[in-house]
Amino acid sequence: MSESPALPSVSREWHLRSRPVGWPKPEDFALVEAPVPTPGDGQILVRNTYLSVDPYMRGRMSAAKSYAAPFELGKVMQGGAVGEVVASNAEGIAVGDHVLHFFGWREYAALDAKHAVKVDPQAAPESAYLGVLGMTGLTAYAGLLRTASFKEGDVVFVSGAAGAVGSQVGQLAKLKGASRVIGSAGSDEKVRLLVDEYGFDAAFNYKSGPVGEQLRKAAPDGIDVYFDNVGGDHLEAAIGSLNQGGRIAVCGMISVYNNTEPAPGPRNLARLIQTRGRIEGFLVGDHYDLQPQFVQEVGPWVASGALKYRETVVEGIENNLEAFLGVLRGDNTGKMIVKL
Repeated sequence: MSESPALPSVSREWHLRSRPVGWPKPEDFALVEAPVPTPGDGQILVRNTYLSVDPYMRGRMSAAKSYAAPFELGKVMQGGAVGEVVASNAEGIAVGDHVLHFFGWREYAALDAKHAVKVDPQAAPESAYLGVLGMTGLTAYAGLLRTASFKEGDVVFVSGAAGAVGSQVGQLAKLKGASRVIGSAGSDEKVRLLVDEYGFDAAFNYKSGPVGEQLRKAAPDGIDVYFDNVGGDHLEAAIGSLNQGGRIAVCGMISVYNNTEPAPGPRNLARLIQTRGRIEGFLVGDHYDLQPQFVQEVGPWVASGALKYRETVVEGIENNLEAFLGVLRGDNTGKMIVKL
C-alpha cells in the first residue's frame, strides 16, 4: 500500500442521532471524532477537500421508504465529496490523485476504488465536480433534455432558478435555443442575478405575489416546459400556463420537504387533458449513461464562461450542518459547498 507521510489519527464526522420531525434541529445531529480508517484491499483513503450538501439529504434523514436508503442512526451520513487520495490499496488510483465519491460529511473516507471517479483539478476547480460538472449539472442536463424532451424554440419555466440545478437548467435552455426562459426565485437580488448574469429573459420573486399571476405576466404566450424544483403553488401555476403538448419534469419539491402533513396537490390537473400535457418525475441516478456526453458538451461551456455558475462556500466541517440547513432555508446562491 502506498500512502502520504504522517496522516493524522483522528477524523471528524457527522452522525445522525435522531430522525428529524419537521425542520431538522441541531440536537438531531452530532459531530464526533473517529479514528482515520485504514483502506482494505481494493480501497483508497481520501482526504476530503470539499463536501456537498443538497436538499435530497432531508429525505434520507427520515425512515420512510424512498429511492435511497435512510441514513442509519448513530452512524456517519453520506453525500457527494471530492478530495485527494492519501493512501491507496487499489490499482488505477494513486496517492495524489483527486477523486469524486459519495462518502461526504467526514474529513477522511476509506472506500472501494470502484466507487470513486478520478477528476482533473487542472481542467476545472475541484468544487465544480460537485456542482456544475457533477450531480447537480447532470440533473439539469438529463431533466431538461431527456425527461422534459426540450426542443429548440420552447418556452421554459424553471422554479428555484437561482439554485445549483435551476440556474443551470435555464442557461442550458438558452444555449440550446429556447425562445424564452423564465425563472422564479425567493429574493429580488436572486431575480436580478437570473436576468443580469444567467441570461434569463424574465424572472420574478415568488414572495411578491401569486405565482400564477406573475407567471402569466412573464410568459403571456404560455410555457412548453416546466422544470420543477419547488412543487406546491409553482406546479399549479405551471399547469395553468402549459401550452398544448407541454412537458413538466419534476426534479424536487423543496416547498414540502419539512411538512408534517401532506401538502394539497394542484387543483387544476384537468388542464392536462386539454393540453395533452405530461408530468414526469426523474432521478439523476437513472441517467448516468449521459455523463460522458454531458461533460463533453457542458465542460467547454464552463471553461469558456458561456455557462456561468455560482457557489456559496461555507468553511469547516464543524459548519457542515449549518450549511445543510441553509440550503433548506434557501440561503445559498448556486451550489452550497463546504470547504474543509
